[in-house]
Amino acid sequence: MKAILTVLFLAAAAAETVNFDKADAGKPPAGWTCTQTGSGQARWAVTPDDTAPSKPNVLKQSGQATYPVCLANDSSFKDGNIEVKFKAVSGREDQAAGLIWRARDANNYYVARANALESNVTIYHTINGRRTEKKRASMKVPANQWQTLRVDVQGNHFTVSLNGQKALDWDDDTFKDAGKVGVWTKADSVTLFDDFTYASK
Repeated sequence: MKAILTVLFLAAAAAETVNFDKADAGKPPAGWTCTQTGSGQARWAVTPDDTAPSKPNVLKQSGQATYPVCLANDSSFKDGNIEVKFKAVSGREDQAAGLIWRARDANNYYVARANALESNVTIYHTINGRRTEKKRASMKVPANQWQTLRVDVQGNHFTVSLNGQKALDWDDDTFKDAGKVGVWTKADSVTLFDDFTYASK
């Protein structure tokens, strides 16, 4: 029984949730690298939002860049699960929200994306700043509504879910080692994020 409790404790200790509620509004969150892949100027900032799943704050991306990226500096994730609540607010070119895992830096990572304009969920890898689509699934992604994007990772097998519904699976061996986790958008997407959670196995 003691051994079982120890295992459960260790599993619980490996999970971390960031809700941005203690962060300074108007600034990028401390302990995160908020930047972009490619050109442009991402604009990441903690901001109050009355609709936040956990009030008062959310992380907002409101700039324009090829792929805005925000990585948790102290994270080290190889296998387990990551998820985030997001709201796609606006964007003429794109209305996207993404989860990043096993990131080496802002130019090398896996990303799963939900897109409100295209009504789909897609998985990619980005190598040396170049994004390559690997698999896509048609799914309704309502704009201006809080939703949950999740990725389960085990070895080279990845499962992406939206609002508790499986969207797609994919196998790949590009990035095998543990790396950082984070969030992602595209182009002119104005996107809100809250309750970012990752749990390692």
